[in-house]
Amino acid sequence: MRLVCGPDMGAFSQADDALRVVLYGQAGSAERGSAGDAVKSEIQRRHLVPAARAWDLLSIALSVVTADFAGLRDHSPDGWTREFEIDIAVADPAFWTSQATALSEALGFLTTDRWMLRFQESGLLPAPPRNPVYPAEDCVALLSGGLDSLIGAIDLVAAGRKPFVVSQTVRGDADKQVDFASRIGGGLNHLQLNHNAHSPGIQESSQRARSLVFIAFGVAAATSLQRHHQGHSVPLYVCENGFIAINPPLTGGRLGSLSTRTAHPEYLTRLQHILDAADLRIRIENPYAAKTKGEMLRGCADQDLLKAEAVRSTSCGRFQRFNYHQCGRCVPCQVRRAAFMVWGGVPDTTGYVYEALGKNDDDHAGFDDVRSVAMALAAAAADGLDAWLGNSLGSPMISDRAALRAMVERGLAELACLHQACAVT
Repeated sequence: MRLVCGPDMGAFSQADDALRVVLYGQAGSAERGSAGDAVKSEIQRRHLVPAARAWDLLSIALSVVTADFAGLRDHSPDGWTREFEIDIAVADPAFWTSQATALSEALGFLTTDRWMLRFQESGLLPAPPRNPVYPAEDCVALLSGGLDSLIGAIDLVAAGRKPFVVSQTVRGDADKQVDFASRIGGGLNHLQLNHNAHSPGIQESSQRARSLVFIAFGVAAATSLQRHHQGHSVPLYVCENGFIAINPPLTGGRLGSLSTRTAHPEYLTRLQHILDAADLRIRIENPYAAKTKGEMLRGCADQDLLKAEAVRSTSCGRFQRFNYHQCGRCVPCQVRRAAFMVWGGVPDTTGYVYEALGKNDDDHAGFDDVRSVAMALAAAAADGLDAWLGNSLGSPMISDRAALRAMVERGLAELACLHQACAVT
């Protein structure tokens, strides 16, 4: 699938059948896609001044997420792997051309698709506002409305940091993002952005590329800080429990469609290399890479605040599909439920659609995700952890394999407690 993406469609040839995507504006035609109009408006409304290459990264991420919507996986030869060819307008095409292979490889790891990226001039680079605002915070943290990012923001404040929290607005989570930011540390500076990516026709639901645009939002915010404008580096915290970050395929059939890599250390390392090459002075950090979700709950620095807010957080991978209720049976829900169990003394009153995982029907124990976790637990017990893990920790970009292996083992133990309590067989 070919796309051309930029703020000015006149900069591209009209003699092909590519999908045209208007960046930072309205599509203007039912045959075009669009993304980023609200992003530009909100950044300018706040008088923020991101770096030029941060704007370019935003343009790339918005183009990629629109392609992710436009390319239907079931139209691909194998029903999953897609091929994209994208021309993107940026302010610094020479630099991004030098990073095209690195970006394609990072996206390939993230989405299991094939990406070819080309860069042209005429990208958006807004003039600085008359009255620029340089936030005084010392770091940026992504705040999704999920449990892990909530804990991360609480812990950062408890450790004396002043995070500028950034959210990707998602239907069903926008209000809780605002509430969480207002409750932590007496109220945090909070930037909510919505990519508003749209493509004509039916849109693909898997959305494996969405984490790139979330990180691009964080980079834009980080480069707008006073600290960055003074020449200092800025940490960008992507807080995710290590088990979900590694997300080892539970069974052989989960390699592509069901194992996401949003915070996988290889993916984050690949992005870090690109940010370093761009001289953006941003350090991506996940402080919980070697912790399970249960350990994050038990170790949170403000237990009273966490107990008050944790149940309101979202973990479910099918939250919108179930009318903004958490299903209780997908892998993220199972990890969440297991974590609440080992937290100790804190009832999980989330109210899942499917509570009784041990019930032997297609909606409960027979549901694929529940069955996959049960099979993983059985395989690890029968063949040993290393045989079950296979090459999940084999990337040369993973340096702390022993710590991650031990974390995965503890994560499986948490899931085992849930399945035992629910009598899943």
